[in-house]
Amino acid sequence: MTDLSKLLTPLHPDLRKELEAHAILKEVPQGTEILREGQYVKVIPIVLEGLIKVFSRHEEKELLLYYIKPQESCIMSFAAGMKNEPSKIFAVAEEDTSALLLPTDKVALWVRDYPEVNQLFFQQYNLRYSDLLTTIHQLLFERMDKRLLDYLVNKSLLTGRNPIKISHRQIAAELGTAREVISRIMKKLENDGKIRQEANTIEIL
Repeated sequence: MTDLSKLLTPLHPDLRKELEAHAILKEVPQGTEILREGQYVKVIPIVLEGLIKVFSRHEEKELLLYYIKPQESCIMSFAAGMKNEPSKIFAVAEEDTSALLLPTDKVALWVRDYPEVNQLFFQQYNLRYSDLLTTIHQLLFERMDKRLLDYLVNKSLLTGRNPIKISHRQIAAELGTAREVISRIMKKLENDGKIRQEANTIEIL
């Protein structure tokens, strides 16, 4: 179980008591669906360890929006929870993840009473706005081979692994394209000496 002392110690004593009383420390296994489109948001996660993937889905295609890393939260869950609106996104644990779950009814009060909470979510808005601008720029202006290589490099940095274990089908889903397209471009990247493929692993050279 993750030690919360480092997270809680810098906070206002009253806020620390509120978190200790109402927040839930949750261990989430890899692959667990945390939130789905249309679901009402009852808790807002702060990732302590691990990684959460946030994406949208249309028919059979997915589009990766961003990852939630340690000490970060999901601003789209925050927005939906504060307005009591259904979620517009899916969230899945990319790795075994430890998260602090904040009840939305309490967060509404904490945002009003504690500057630290306001600052956290203001920072998350800025961070996710930048992430989404990057995604839009890649979709509109970058060739798929560059998008794919950037995706693999980012995945390696996020997970701390190289090679990374991932299938062409999963990559295609996250980039919103067809598996055949990914397989063709992966072969080109391999021929160009930028990656090496073995079974379901990809090494960035």
